[in-house]
Amino acid sequence: MRQSELFGKTLRETPSGEVAKNAIFLERGGFVHKTLAGVYSFLPLGWRVLSKIENIVREELNKTGAQEIFLPALHPKENWEKTGRWNTFDALFKISSPHGQKYALGPTHEEIVYPLVGHYLESYKDMPVRIYQIQTKFRDEERAKSGLLRGREFRMKDLYSFHADDKDRDAYYKIVADAYHKIFSRIGVRAIDVEAGGGTFSDLSMEFQIPCEAGEDSIYVCEKCDFGINKELIGENKKDHEIKCSRCGGDTTLKKSSEIGNIFPLKDKFAKDFNLVFKDKDGAEKPVSAGCYGLGTSRLMGTIVEAFSDEKGIVWPREISPADVHLIELSNNDLKVKTDAEKIYSDLKSAGLDVLYDDRSEKRAGEKFADADLMGIPYRMVVSAKTLKENFVELKMRSSQEVELISAREAINKLKRN
Repeated sequence: MRQSELFGKTLRETPSGEVAKNAIFLERGGFVHKTLAGVYSFLPLGWRVLSKIENIVREELNKTGAQEIFLPALHPKENWEKTGRWNTFDALFKISSPHGQKYALGPTHEEIVYPLVGHYLESYKDMPVRIYQIQTKFRDEERAKSGLLRGREFRMKDLYSFHADDKDRDAYYKIVADAYHKIFSRIGVRAIDVEAGGGTFSDLSMEFQIPCEAGEDSIYVCEKCDFGINKELIGENKKDHEIKCSRCGGDTTLKKSSEIGNIFPLKDKFAKDFNLVFKDKDGAEKPVSAGCYGLGTSRLMGTIVEAFSDEKGIVWPREISPADVHLIELSNNDLKVKTDAEKIYSDLKSAGLDVLYDDRSEKRAGEKFADADLMGIPYRMVVSAKTLKENFVELKMRSSQEVELISAREAINKLKRN
């Protein structure tokens, strides 16, 4: 991928009105473009990052036995009236057709998935059903802010499971929780398990939160076992120092955080609304036992930028970076440097590495280095007349100040190992 041909450009100035780091660095780095408050276009580099996140999610969920589907974003009004949420879901986008029909843009998909499953579910032999999608969601937030952390249009993975009894559902609940931790581990983030209220859907839910100053949640994190409690669960009369861990009884510290996922068992509300029942072994009709498991993929991307950045820009974890290495050519019209940089670019690609090649002839060294720091690709490799005098290239990790002078072949081998 040549930077001279890349759609989207880096910006020197902070975008007007932005204060969250993820909004600033993602726009300045050429990853996203703000269309309006809470709505972003993902440019090639940003789409690569988001796609890598979503592919990791797919791989780990597929291992749990879940199957991927794709549901419509346009929902019939009738389904939302059946659940009573047409007039109670505050952030629901409603559309009136000139032909007289009314629709909703999906902020969530219970109103679609329950009647869908009802078409194919007859007996206990048809369960468990475990289906998920990665879909664009819409919520008419009164105040869309903080870049990708709170949007009106955003990407989300939602998984729904349907079981013959609570025991089977609860067993799968634990499997999904483990899958979430594998997802976060592969991406390179530390997510905290947080006890939270389930509201309408269940008595309790489990949230997955990443400490983040731009986040909208406050959680008490145990200093011993790292378990968390959402502050919304705590009575107003309690002082922060009085809050103990509900898991081990340890002292806690209050932190700002961003919720990136949640899992919770569903009560029988939606099953009753859509009469989702099955016949058990004795032929008796019973309601399904269900679970819901959400993960905000675009919000996770924004939260990662909040957690993995410095004053110069983003520091992408390797697994989701748009490229493995940022190759920078400093030829200054030197044909030999240009030729050698082109060969190294070809060798890197032949070795199976993703490369962003800064071949822009009009940019000075300082501008190229500033862009590399802003864009945050894990490794920077520099080819110049100075390095080639020793038959070396300059290799530097984005997260380190140390610069290494090694041969191009050694650098490629190091990148393949790491």
